[in-house]
Amino acid sequence: MKTKAKNAGSVFMITVFVIAFLSAVVGGICHINAQEIQLMRNQIWAAQALATAEAGLNEAMAELRLDKNWSAGFHNKVLSSGLYTVVVGTDEITATASVDSWPGYTAKIKARFSVKEASPYVIRIDSYEVNEYSE
Repeated sequence: MKTKAKNAGSVFMITVFVIAFLSAVVGGICHINAQEIQLMRNQIWAAQALATAEAGLNEAMAELRLDKNWSAGFHNKVLSSGLYTVVVGTDEITATASVDSWPGYTAKIKARFSVKEASPYVIRIDSYEVNEYSE
């Protein structure tokens, strides 16, 4: 009888350790999964900010194609993925965009350009900087 009672206690202890080990493994996998999902969200928000800034740059280029002296720019223009602001200088367009997300992702594109003198105005991009803050 005593041998059976000893074995029952050791089986119980092994079962408890196996359940604790499996719980730790599942908990670790869930934690890693949550981190991967957050990294994916961050990448999506950053890509949305960049795409929004590019949309602002493209709209500014379209305005310049119509009128090479256009310099009004845009201020907090709403796009489905966020807002963008475009500043136009004599030979430079700076498009800054922010995405409506919790961390508030932003992207900045600066393009130096030259415009062909005859109509239709052809715009040549001489340099293109993405998220460069060298001011």
